[in-house]
Amino acid sequence: MTSVTDHHESVGGDGPDGLAGNDTAVTKLVDKVLAAGVDGIGPLQGAREVAEQHRTQHVDVEVAIQRLISTHTRLVAASGFATGLGGVFALPVSIPADIAVLYSLSARCVAGVAHLRGYDVDSHEVRSVVLLTLLGAGGASIAAEVGAQLGTKAAMAALKQLPGKVLIEINKKVGFRLFTKFGTKGVINLGRAVPLAGGGVGAAVNVAAMRSAGKYAKRNFPKT
Repeated sequence: MTSVTDHHESVGGDGPDGLAGNDTAVTKLVDKVLAAGVDGIGPLQGAREVAEQHRTQHVDVEVAIQRLISTHTRLVAASGFATGLGGVFALPVSIPADIAVLYSLSARCVAGVAHLRGYDVDSHEVRSVVLLTLLGAGGASIAAEVGAQLGTKAAMAALKQLPGKVLIEINKKVGFRLFTKFGTKGVINLGRAVPLAGGGVGAAVNVAAMRSAGKYAKRNFPKT
């Protein structure tokens, strides 16, 4: 599957927090999140494989979805706890590593929900909604700017009609927000600077983020 952003041409525009024009970094972030989370990379299984494992264990699709979300919540809690233990000296390494894991697993969880609900996770529009879902309510506002109301069956059809360059811009907007989201939360970073206590903070933050992703995944990918 070729990512939408593989067709990226240099597009001007401003990003938040002084990232104006930094398209390359944002594009790479979006591509890595989708590649790792949706398709899988190395030992990390893709969304389809993990979703099917849960479907095999639970015949009821909705039960499988809830178990899928619970599994990913436990995974990111462990990641947040482990990377938060090092204290202030480990922050430059641990926070980027934890965010990479969180975004990849969140994308995999969301795409897994989409797959179980019957959506094609190889399609550009579904992948864009996977990214938008990571922003929670913020994703809905971005979609609304192009006339797509997330959480409705018509949303996918509306996004499918958009030119590829518009989906690229949507993905870029999500990328800019993901790029800066955790760096602006100084209180959280301060909490992670305390050895041992930082593990609890990291776990709590990740659990909240994954629960939000799971909630919006069920909303943004309604039953077909």
